[in-house]
Amino acid sequence: MAEIGIIIVTYNSEAEIGASLDAALLTGADVVVVDNGSQDRTIAEAARRGVRLIANSSNQGFAAAVNQGFAVLNSPYVLLLNPDAVLQSGLEPLREACDLPGSAGAGGRLLDAGGRPQTGFMVRQLPTPATLILEAVLLNRIWPDNPVNRRYRGLALDYSIRLAVEQPAGAFFMIRRAVWQELGGFDEGFFPLWFEDVDFCRRVADRGYSLYYVPEAVAKHTGAHSIRRLTVEMRRVYWYCGLLRYAAKHFSPTAFRAVCLAVVTGSFPRSIAESILDRSLEPLAAYGKVVWIAGRCLLFGSATIFRVQG
Repeated sequence: MAEIGIIIVTYNSEAEIGASLDAALLTGADVVVVDNGSQDRTIAEAARRGVRLIANSSNQGFAAAVNQGFAVLNSPYVLLLNPDAVLQSGLEPLREACDLPGSAGAGGRLLDAGGRPQTGFMVRQLPTPATLILEAVLLNRIWPDNPVNRRYRGLALDYSIRLAVEQPAGAFFMIRRAVWQELGGFDEGFFPLWFEDVDFCRRVADRGYSLYYVPEAVAKHTGAHSIRRLTVEMRRVYWYCGLLRYAAKHFSPTAFRAVCLAVVTGSFPRSIAESILDRSLEPLAAYGKVVWIAGRCLLFGSATIFRVQG
């Protein structure tokens, strides 16, 4: 049994998965690919490299796919790796951070195609009600250097050293199996994607565990390859449903309704601006559905988002 396992969840990832798998296999880790109903040659690319493969006939969602991967691995340390992330280093620095007292896991340094650190993405703090409200009403876009946004996106951190952090990016995130089992894995109600890793990190913190950022562990990361294949409506609805589900789980009823109101309020200028920029009415339709969902949550409470998601 390999000490480290790697889970790569794919969805129409043919163009990206080859390089990611080739680098992952060089580590000697036990690699499993969980495919969520790809219609391209993703499965063939994985199969010809001889890795363990779980081929779902339909999209089970990212959280469920991760849980499937954990179920077939016995490794005490498991790395979640996006198919558009290519390892540039070994995994020992992450494993060492997982062994620190009270540690639940660790993430590494993510570099974009030009070799620049993906600051603002590779490490974030857990979102507060203020964070999500400012995000929803566009203030973080208008004033990105505001104190709430700077803290949330870790813009003032020193990424040259190991840090205790709240939320490593799920694209490159090693988790101790024992902690994953204790927490019951990822919440599959976050469907099909977004905020499932944030929710997991929140539950890690609630149990008193720590998470780390480790600069010696490096991967190049393209980012959002599967998201680009989603329609505008799907991208907006899935993201806001994830946001609202997270707020429903972890915020007070009053704070949750404040987030709902911010989503409703912010959707109007967003829909107009995006429709003008895209020269399309698709954003109007997408945000119309977002307003309907958030409005129901505002009026009837947090149980509504669970019904919408379910």
